[in-house]
Amino acid sequence: MPLYEYRCGGCEHQFEALQKMSDDPLVHCPACDEAKLRKLISAVGFRLKGDGWYETDFKTGTKRNIAESTKNKSTENSD
Repeated sequence: MPLYEYRCGGCEHQFEALQKMSDDPLVHCPACDEAKLRKLISAVGFRLKGDGWYETDFKTGTKRNIAESTKNKSTENSD
């Protein structure tokens, strides 16, 4: 379940809420109990990076490791 950030337009209280994607957005502020909450847009909490987590998981047939072929080309060009 994703974390969503909210800020109250009345008292400026800001907090995170763990909700299902199918849940309705929260409306009432837990600090002042006014119906002035707004959902904020925030950065994602994780990054997918590395030399090929996706390449090895979904590789079929005779496909090469793209990360390895890129590294080999860069070392060949640096000579």
